[in-house]
Amino acid sequence: MFGYIKGIVKIINSNSIILENNNIGYIIFVPNPYSYKIDNEYMVYLYNFIKEDENSLYGFNSEEEKNLFLKLINVKGLGPKTALPMFASGSVKGIIDAIERENILYLKKFPKVGDKLARQIILDLKGKLIIIKTASNESEELIEVLVGLGYKLADIKKILPKISSELTIENQIKEALKYMLR
Repeated sequence: MFGYIKGIVKIINSNSIILENNNIGYIIFVPNPYSYKIDNEYMVYLYNFIKEDENSLYGFNSEEEKNLFLKLINVKGLGPKTALPMFASGSVKGIIDAIERENILYLKKFPKVGDKLARQIILDLKGKLIIIKTASNESEELIEVLVGLGYKLADIKKILPKISSELTIENQIKEALKYMLR
């Protein structure tokens, strides 16, 4: 699995770029290839999609984009080729906001996303997309665990200040569960 690659863009195609790193040109499918400039250096966050008949690299400008993409492709009926164009015309915040507010019209504006798929995206991801920029990595991990246990984000946010970041993640979870059960 690749985390990211840093290299120089040599070729721009309609749906991909070729990024050169150590004299090897990597074909990377990106949301908006024309946002890159030839002969400029970029760091691209990667997802390696492997299937029986395909081995493709998908690239993103940020870790946040990549993480949302990974969650989107886990939705039934939504593969990488359908999820990638969502980032060309939509921002991470906009996509998450649409899912959380159940904004089907916003999701349907993306290519190949109809009413049924938009509803499936909302059903599968609503309440599971947590991006809190002010939280530390430890807080994010705690939030993800609590959401995984079925607690609502609003309730989790209320108890976060009461949990000491000095504790191990296991003890943070125990403390959080005590507050949640009250």
